[in-house]
Amino acid sequence: QSFKLLGFLDVKNVPCARESVLYGSLGSLVMGLGHFLATSRVRRSCDVAVGGFICTMLGYWFYCRFNLAHQRIRQRMLQEGMKNRILYEGSYLDPEKKQTGSERSDS
Repeated sequence: QSFKLLGFLDVKNVPCARESVLYGSLGSLVMGLGHFLATSRVRRSCDVAVGGFICTMLGYWFYCRFNLAHQRIRQRMLQEGMKNRILYEGSYLDPEKKQTGSERSDS
């Protein structure tokens, strides 16, 4: 079962959406309750809780997406390296193959 936040954000299928909403709700609870305990102003504490939700959710969203992009880049580089390793293994283009003096003169 899929859950759509605000009607368009599919929390189940969008990377980092679920974690962002969960951390946002936790941040909202902490900031709202903390402000209420400090000031005893209910309306203002609710405002702080909504602001805390938005800030925490967006902060974690950008952090998670940034890390996901880096992970995908590293994965692509690793796949390219593995493909090159398979192509060049055992050939004279293999960077790990130690060349002897006679092989260097032939090239």
